[in-house]
Amino acid sequence: MRRRLKNKWDILKQKIYIIIYGSNTFAGKLFDLALLGVILLSVLLVMLESIESYDLKHHKGLLICEWVITVFFSLEYALRILCNKKPLRYIFSFYGIVDLISILPMYLSFFIPGSRVLTVVRALRLLRLFGILNLVPYIGQESHLKLAIKASRTKIIVFVYFILVVSILLGALMYVIEGKDSGFSSIPRSIYWCIVTMTTVGYGDIAPQSTLGQMIASLIMIMGYGIIAVPTGIVTAEFSNIKRNRLDAKKRRNCSSCTTTIYDEDANYCYNCGQKLGDVYGK
Repeated sequence: MRRRLKNKWDILKQKIYIIIYGSNTFAGKLFDLALLGVILLSVLLVMLESIESYDLKHHKGLLICEWVITVFFSLEYALRILCNKKPLRYIFSFYGIVDLISILPMYLSFFIPGSRVLTVVRALRLLRLFGILNLVPYIGQESHLKLAIKASRTKIIVFVYFILVVSILLGALMYVIEGKDSGFSSIPRSIYWCIVTMTTVGYGDIAPQSTLGQMIASLIMIMGYGIIAVPTGIVTAEFSNIKRNRLDAKKRRNCSSCTTTIYDEDANYCYNCGQKLGDVYGK
């Protein structure tokens, strides 16, 4: 009897696992669509709660919806643990931690007033869209981007150091030229103005009044357009190099006789030793 119940429980867990973690069945796709809808609804509710006038008018309705969503996420979290053969792997995974954090604020609101504001973390659950919408094949491009950023980090660090030096020098210069009367009350504040101007943000809280100061400001603005493009160009160049290298790696072959690398896909013989490549690769 116990064995039969155990078998039924194992079958049930397997069915739940296929529905929650699989997307090839009708039930799995339906669950994914339902989960997607609830995630989008939860994010929408968080946005609406941040509008004070709307929250005051519909506070009770929003609160009820929040609890319904929290219960749904709690059941989903519990089922993911129960049907998983290695529950700890899920619990301590990125998505597992995000799922847990997304349901805690509502329960903590009973003990810690104001903790409901942390429900904004539910926006992180939007990352599940990559899996739900079968975008996994495109995530492979993420590894290329990481490698490109890693390969270009030294150049970017040197570039940022150069920008900081220029900002300090020009900020100090503007402090001397404009002075406190124009809002450049200190060198740090002048450096802040230089960074804001160089990045073309231009808050307008500080502005040079003298002709010389305006000329320097114009130079900084023009310089800013070129500066913004530099990090993008560095990463893009490295990204292209990585993709080209991986493409070359797929095309190249090694001669079994002299281990010479052959890049020509149409080559039948090794150019170094004359070994017939067709003998090696079965052409």
